[in-house]
Amino acid sequence: MKKKNIAILASGSGTNAENIIRYFSASPLASVKLVLSNNPNAYVLKRAENHAVKTCLFNREQFYNSGKVSQILKENLIDLVVLAGFLWLIPTGMIKDYPGRIINIHPALLPRYGGKGMYGIHVHRAVIESGDKESGISIHYVNERYDEGNIIFQASCPVSVNDTPETLADKIHELEHKHYPKVIEEVIKARG
Repeated sequence: MKKKNIAILASGSGTNAENIIRYFSASPLASVKLVLSNNPNAYVLKRAENHAVKTCLFNREQFYNSGKVSQILKENLIDLVVLAGFLWLIPTGMIKDYPGRIINIHPALLPRYGGKGMYGIHVHRAVIESGDKESGISIHYVNERYDEGNIIFQASCPVSVNDTPETLADKIHELEHKHYPKVIEEVIKARG
């Protein structure tokens, strides 16, 4: 099987992106070829450069109207697009170009706490305010709506009465770092 090329789309700090880059750095199966961001100040760009991974910045016009991002993905022979803290809705054209080959991680047990505006600390705050006894992560395929694509994998963790949005975020990050690279690997193996 030909080694697969992964592109990561990220908007922020990039701890998940860096974890994925490290996981695949010595893999015969795949490697992270490209990190793309819509945020020129995103620390993920520095993390990628530290691992000698090519980076690319884009703006809203290039993402939604010009097709430039899809073009960059094609030029770099990308096989799988991985979202890691990327906050924009993926355009229909890109979903058509990469059917079943765009995946995302969400910091809650979907279908609860998904949708526009439900990301990061906002999700953890909502979980705690609702009194839920567990939270977790959902890894899913991306479709035209926020957080509604078919779920590939979920893992849960308890929410204690003493948890704050910040302590819950720490538990969720542990789950993300433990599971996301392995699930990406399984998706690549399954797709062949």
